[in-house]
Amino acid sequence: MQFSPFSISRLPRINYGRGRINEVPALAAAYGRTALLVTGKQSFCATPRWQVFTGALEAKGLRWLHFTVSGEPSPMGVDAAVSRFRGEGVDVVIAIGGGSVLDAAKAVAGLLPHGNSVMDHLEGVGKNVPYRGPSTPFIAVPTTAGTGSEATKNSVLSVQGPEGFKKSFRDECLIPEYAVIDPDLLASCPRELIAADGMDAFTQLLESYVSIKANPFTDALAWSGMTAFKAGFFAAWEGIEPEAGDGRAAMAYAALLSGITLAQVGLGSVHGLASPLGAYFPIPHGVVCGTLVAAATAVNIEAMQAREPNHPALAKYAEVGRLLTGRNEIDDAEARAALIALLAEWSDRLQLPRLHRYGIGAEDFPLIVANSRGSSMLTNPIVLTDAEIEEVLVERL
Repeated sequence: MQFSPFSISRLPRINYGRGRINEVPALAAAYGRTALLVTGKQSFCATPRWQVFTGALEAKGLRWLHFTVSGEPSPMGVDAAVSRFRGEGVDVVIAIGGGSVLDAAKAVAGLLPHGNSVMDHLEGVGKNVPYRGPSTPFIAVPTTAGTGSEATKNSVLSVQGPEGFKKSFRDECLIPEYAVIDPDLLASCPRELIAADGMDAFTQLLESYVSIKANPFTDALAWSGMTAFKAGFFAAWEGIEPEAGDGRAAMAYAALLSGITLAQVGLGSVHGLASPLGAYFPIPHGVVCGTLVAAATAVNIEAMQAREPNHPALAKYAEVGRLLTGRNEIDDAEARAALIALLAEWSDRLQLPRLHRYGIGAEDFPLIVANSRGSSMLTNPIVLTDAEIEEVLVERL
């Protein structure tokens, strides 16, 4: 193994394990007396856990305010929350929810001390004003196992429609103080959400594993995450106890590692395409990942075999093929083919909708391809041609 120079950016403090949400009130109280809670409309605040949690905050002497996030977070929603809560003396922001909730809360926490619009800092569409911090202390508590936002510096915000975009507000000041990973919070996730979010986490692990910036540190984490995914994903999705509980624990761990690895070394072509697809069409991010990952993997492998046959990512794809199929005896070519076949089989088994279900047609491909070369595509293992990127879309139309 070669050890070339690499750098690892700051991580949150991580508290992982069942029941760890009960530690959040004490963690929050260390930052002051006023907490802003950011949740979805139903995912947590409509459950009995809500009364228990807010009661525990009050028992620690905390005054709490509440903001809900519905659907994909937008710059307008973030700006409205900052305007509403800036004069409230918020000492700590606590996000309890899925990736959309965490991303919105991350941006709100970053802007509460300053009061300006998030559009000042949003990559590619804003004013490109450098963000200097500080951010309000932020505690991230995911209730899904997908985006890994609890471990990243990215707040992904979007505006949907013909002039839409999906871009990041990104800075190390935005990294949560704590990521509290409680697998029990995943128990209320519906089956279709487990499918989409799980495939998002897996795609992030695979893409970071073959990223051009990958290093031995991130490879170890990505491999551990993919091993956990293999062990737990379908048990969590099928929902048969007690196996489902162990599956949720494995998936919460895998999603956390996917956030860590993507934050360190980037992603690839699936996430490059997810940006315009999510901006222009009402397609959930996890569905994009689950429905495109097999085709994108096949196109990457074909491109490297044609133009860079000694590329190290080819061996890595083979390693993953052997890991996921359990067929350790097969050679690299067979293992890569087995990986592509297995990923396509997963997409069908999970009944993930194809692109046309969201109003996407072949006539939209030029616009999607033209806007796919953002930061994620820059770390894909090989530079794809426009025709190769379109091939991924054609395969899953």
